[in-house]
Amino acid sequence: MKFDQLGLSEKVLDAVTAAGFETATPIQAGAIPPALARKDVLGLAQTGSGKTAAFALPMLCILEKGRARARIPRTLILEPTRELAAQVADAFVLLGKNHKINMALLIGGVSFADQNAIIDRGADVLIATPGRLIDHIERGKLMLNGIEVLVVDEADRMLDMGFIPDIERICKMLPITRQTMFFSATMPPEIKRITNQFLHMPELVEVSKPASVADTIVQKLYKARKSDADKREDLRKLLNGLTDVKNAIVFANRKRTVGIIEKSMQKHGFNAAGLHGDMDQQSRLKTLEAFRNNEITYLIASDVAARGLDIPDVSHVINYDVPIHAEDYVHRIGRTGRAGRKGEAVMLVTPPEKKALAAIEKLIEKSIDWQGKAIADDSADEKPRERKGRKPKKAETTKTEPKTTEAKTAEAKTAGDEKKAEPTSRRKKGRTKSVYDEVGTVSDSSGFHDGNMPSFLANPLIAGSGSSVKPKS
Repeated sequence: MKFDQLGLSEKVLDAVTAAGFETATPIQAGAIPPALARKDVLGLAQTGSGKTAAFALPMLCILEKGRARARIPRTLILEPTRELAAQVADAFVLLGKNHKINMALLIGGVSFADQNAIIDRGADVLIATPGRLIDHIERGKLMLNGIEVLVVDEADRMLDMGFIPDIERICKMLPITRQTMFFSATMPPEIKRITNQFLHMPELVEVSKPASVADTIVQKLYKARKSDADKREDLRKLLNGLTDVKNAIVFANRKRTVGIIEKSMQKHGFNAAGLHGDMDQQSRLKTLEAFRNNEITYLIASDVAARGLDIPDVSHVINYDVPIHAEDYVHRIGRTGRAGRKGEAVMLVTPPEKKALAAIEKLIEKSIDWQGKAIADDSADEKPRERKGRKPKKAETTKTEPKTTEAKTAEAKTAGDEKKAEPTSRRKKGRTKSVYDEVGTVSDSSGFHDGNMPSFLANPLIAGSGSSVKPKS
């Protein structure tokens, strides 16, 4: 469907055309008409499907009438991460080029003083992460009683990051007459509960099955060894065997692992950099910009950054760890194969991760092919190694041997001599061998092995009149 068939205003259509867009994506075609009709919207769509424009375009139409007052914003958009919030702000700068709107971006890593200055002038569009928004509210610098439209983006990621209590608290501060739009890639029970609570007869726009994977992504599994050092070596072998790698994101479950992989890959000559939640704002944005500009080939990221990355052309996604939550697999590999491009996603799997792999395959309703040998093909990986010649413990403890001549002689002596003689005879028997066998087994099973700043965010505080970005001193 063409954008000019959706009921958008002339100002918005001019900006859309200038940006080079002609045909709406399914989520845009489904969500924009009910949003313009001021209905609540519940949108289910994959990451990278155009959800931002699905709520930004109708919001711009609504904002053509009226002006914001000091400290009382007109619309509110909640995002789970700083990066994603900044990207949404950039989209409003692009699509709102014909509108005289003030926009405020409330994220961590920026001084409260600069953000307060923008709020005091009045914000037509307020984009924020939940934590920073609540900080401003508690400081008495912001009131939400003038909100006309609320958007909660990446709702399922909000759940994963523990923001649902904050979302509930914020929603209770808003006028009951507001329009509400929720967008999510999946719909777990907790998200269903909160949408039932805060959305009024929403228009459901489901453009793709939750937890589905784009057909343009080739998925593969790669057998990896369990120890950390061996697994990093397996990762290097995998990367060296890939072809046509323009750039790749390597996902790990823990931020500590991100740092270890980053140093290991750099040590072995890979052009790699890490991205995780503990980095300061400037370092994170600088790293993202370098990756977008192909100055970095391999970006190692934790799940906190999984939804905050908006790089349109990623050729490969590597899952160093099998995700703890099956839904995160869909979010991770959704970074590649976007906009009809081909992409490849490979996941390293160790024997203990087979159960988590099964949960992923159940979720996406598909068995993923193995690249090379599968774990199931080698049962040795799943069985503990046994010491050669070792006998069952029960047989050892029940075994009875005849007493030696020396022992019989010792029994005829005094009680004191008998106590000394018995340990001597026991040390000659096979039971002592069993004890040392156990010590050796404990040792073998111990488990030890040797084994920046983007151009559109020159200042992270965005306040625009039209498409301009006004830097703060």
